[in-house]
Amino acid sequence: MNFDKILDFLWSFATSWGIKLLGAIIILIAGLKLISALAKWIKTSPKLNKIDGSLRSFLVSFSRIVLYVILVITIATTLGVPATSFITILASCGVAIGLALQGSLSNFAGGLMILFFKPFKVGDFIEASGKTGVVEEISVVYTVLLTLDNKRITLPNGALTNSVIENYSSEELRRVDIDFNAAYSCDVEKVKKVITEVVEAHPLALKKPEPFVRLSKHADSALTYTVRVWCNNADYWTVYFDVLEGVKAAFDKNEISIPYPQIDVHMNK
Repeated sequence: MNFDKILDFLWSFATSWGIKLLGAIIILIAGLKLISALAKWIKTSPKLNKIDGSLRSFLVSFSRIVLYVILVITIATTLGVPATSFITILASCGVAIGLALQGSLSNFAGGLMILFFKPFKVGDFIEASGKTGVVEEISVVYTVLLTLDNKRITLPNGALTNSVIENYSSEELRRVDIDFNAAYSCDVEKVKKVITEVVEAHPLALKKPEPFVRLSKHADSALTYTVRVWCNNADYWTVYFDVLEGVKAAFDKNEISIPYPQIDVHMNK
């Protein structure tokens, strides 16, 4: 008789626990698919096109964290864990985790500051913390850069908010600054004229503000001429390399020499 009661108890326990476990598994699978679908919808939905790309990236990351927490709580309550006890445990763990992850919390605060003050946004070309690249993603904790040679760099948001950030994409116009050296024996006005002709002939160089070409330095082995020319932001590197190559060709054509470093040695007998 006692053996029958034990079997009945085990069967009842297994049945009720099995139903709960099955329900928890169903909730887990459905929850993971729902979270994935929501994140994909935030990224690609045309209805959210008006939202800034940086905010959209942050929302995806933040929504996932919140929904994962809700999913864990739902599964725990389905398995029979009292909601009040579970929330109390989570709160206690939250305090301990908060103390252990102070750096991550500062990164989270940094992410909020980046979204609020907008020193840069997704798609901008920036230099920060000694790294340079295009901002590909701004998440809750990290910002991801894609470098010109196609490397992904992950920077903590807390460090970014405490570092100097150079945003090369924020303004419509940029100024190209290049220095050229010519021999002391070359006529200064001729050198300036040759450089100016190359700059003014470039179709992407802006006429206003006017290009600047002046003798800027008496160096040890040569005279240094400084060129400053304005262009649209997207044309910066095209103008930079074209002017660099064009001036070298023009110097060769006009017999303007670019001297090697020289040292005059005077010997007393």
